[in-house]
Amino acid sequence: MASTVHVVGAGLAGLSCAVALLRAGRDVMVHESAGHAGGRCRSFHDDALERTIDNGNHLVLSGNHAVLGYLAAIGASDRLVGPERAEFPFLDLDDGRRWTVRPNPGRLAWWILSPARRVPGTRAVDYLRGLRLARAGPGATVAECLDTGTALYRRFWEPLALSVLNARPEEGAAVLLGAVLGETFGRGEAACRPRIAAEGLSRTFVDPALALLGDRVRFKRRLRSLDLDRDRVGALEFDDRRVPLAEADSVVLAVPPAAAAGLVPGLAVPAASRAIVNGHFRLAEPRGAVSFLGLVGGVGQWLFVRRDVASVTVSAADALAAEPAEAIAPVLWREVARALGLNGAPLPAWRIVKEKRATFAQLPAETARRPATRTAWGNLLLAGDWTDTGLPATLEGAVRSGHAAAEAARSV
Repeated sequence: MASTVHVVGAGLAGLSCAVALLRAGRDVMVHESAGHAGGRCRSFHDDALERTIDNGNHLVLSGNHAVLGYLAAIGASDRLVGPERAEFPFLDLDDGRRWTVRPNPGRLAWWILSPARRVPGTRAVDYLRGLRLARAGPGATVAECLDTGTALYRRFWEPLALSVLNARPEEGAAVLLGAVLGETFGRGEAACRPRIAAEGLSRTFVDPALALLGDRVRFKRRLRSLDLDRDRVGALEFDDRRVPLAEADSVVLAVPPAAAAGLVPGLAVPAASRAIVNGHFRLAEPRGAVSFLGLVGGVGQWLFVRRDVASVTVSAADALAAEPAEAIAPVLWREVARALGLNGAPLPAWRIVKEKRATFAQLPAETARRPATRTAWGNLLLAGDWTDTGLPATLEGAVRSGHAAAEAARSV
């Protein structure tokens, strides 16, 4: 008997789930409460900049096999760009020093023996402390596993933890950072080549998926409640309609954790969240196609430049997000101007984007609250970067959660 999988939420987790189901020959319908898809992974036109910008900056690594597989499935593999070899340029805003971290091919990390490849002011032995992240227990924080008094911590581990976990290393879950390192740096240069969406997040991750799914995606459909009948979902109650489910139908909730907890009785989810602030600036002249730069010693952690728009990201930014945008913009612009050799340049057109609940708080206690894909209701599944993927709340984690839900739906 034919069955339909109803995916609620058209963020990256929901889209990747729907695409996987479609490719497996399953009937699928996507319901999205907003008037657009992508969730936190999308682009929009900004009138102040007169440019299309992303709501947040994302860096993909070549070891992110789920993301790359998803892009291949929607015909968008060529929309990520980056260097042929893994290179991570940095600038220390305190002393102006610049360097580039260059991992080597193969699993044996001999690059830490080369001063030209590693972080300045560090020794090869300093890097061995990072192996503790791979053996960290569920209650350990990043800082507890590392020597916080070294140049390596300040110039590499701290900015890496901030960007990957969206949490200070003093509170971030070491097991999550260790999982990322194991799949990227731990596999050698070929697994950690940086990749950026050349034309923005929507054109790369969202628009091709919508084209593939066609009229299977319905917008402005807010799910109000689930009609739960003993051990299954019997119907979806939207604001304007009720959708009864056939016996073989299933539901994938690909919504934020708070929304899922409000729909599913007794569902434990991560309760706390952390903010990300992004500053976008219109440059007087284009600076090339796409580039990125790690920042140390300032407010921002990563600077991305696409032609004449410079975007800087501040992770674990709850305190900054509480400040008015008019106060944030000049602070971030000074760092951007210094990084690009534009010292003294006046503040250009800008846009500050605050994502106050950008990710769940990736602390040991909150990580322990991540639910599995399956629920107590046989035809109700969960997807989202906040579910128990074993990875942080990243694009890779979101896509893997979608794939896991799609696989589970096939056996419902």
